[in-house]
Amino acid sequence: MKRRIAAVSGCLILCAFLFSCAEKDTRLSVDKKGRTVVERYGQLQVIGPKLSAADGKPVQLRGISSYGLHFAGKYANEEVIKWLRDDWNMQVWRAAMYTSDGGYLFAPAVKSRVISSVDAAIKLGVYVIIDWHILHDNNPLANQDKAIAFFSEMAQKYGEYPNVIYEICNEPNGQDVTWQDAIKPYAEAVIPAIREYDRDNIIIVGTSTWSQDVDIAAEDPITGYDNIMYTLHFYAGTHGDYLREKTQRAIDKGLPLFVTECGTTQSSGGGGVFEEETLAWFSFLQKHGISWVNWSLTNNGEDSALLAYNADRTGKGGWTENELSQSGKFIRRVLRNEIRLK
Repeated sequence: MKRRIAAVSGCLILCAFLFSCAEKDTRLSVDKKGRTVVERYGQLQVIGPKLSAADGKPVQLRGISSYGLHFAGKYANEEVIKWLRDDWNMQVWRAAMYTSDGGYLFAPAVKSRVISSVDAAIKLGVYVIIDWHILHDNNPLANQDKAIAFFSEMAQKYGEYPNVIYEICNEPNGQDVTWQDAIKPYAEAVIPAIREYDRDNIIIVGTSTWSQDVDIAAEDPITGYDNIMYTLHFYAGTHGDYLREKTQRAIDKGLPLFVTECGTTQSSGGGGVFEEETLAWFSFLQKHGISWVNWSLTNNGEDSALLAYNADRTGKGGWTENELSQSGKFIRRVLRNEIRLK
């Protein structure tokens, strides 16, 4: 009897170990067989509230966002993205193309940094978010025609590749910029422009109040299109239980969410690094299978910056521990599965 109990116990331990390894394997940028995340997951799709792989199984992507490409576009290259894939275990890269603040609307050549990001992601087998990064332009309707032209071009150029995800409005904000009157009508204009050339790839729609009011979007979601998700943004030093409660209401309504931007700091990008608060968020997201992207890859001295101040001025990757900020060291450990989430 003791031998039988020992055998059963040993089997349970082995099964638990194998399950743990299999679960961890899904969070790898390149698995033990050398397959990239895109090779494994293929054409992403939305099934119910879940981001899912081509085979219908739910997936959670985890990755890194660029800083504004017109400020820190030197990192939007194959060498850096490969380093993030192989050393940091990054599965998704976000190309944050500001529209205002000296960005695309003022210097359209910054689009080349988006193109270099997507080309590198396709070659390296990672997913890539093309981010129309509205911020101080507040209302997405203000430049709707330019957004339609931009995303039409991107969809024609990259619609055949499963790597691409479209984020059509980063952080709508302002008292008059509501879901019903501004953001949803904008999305309903931009989405068909993308779908004319790309019928499958994920489209992520921003929400009001800097992409925090996911509960409001859940009351009146966009209909008539497949593979639509909604943006949630948080900064762990500013947003805690209150925003998680709002998020839970959206989840309960079945809204598909993607955290395209989150930070370890306060929403200002400063205030220190809030590791425990960030882990509380990551545990919540893991529980619900919600993908996330951390802000951001720059060396500008902000607490949210992943590189130490003035480290790697040339944008070559291959950073040592000393070249990483506190936030960078922490996020790298999370992505490498060196910190266990509850």
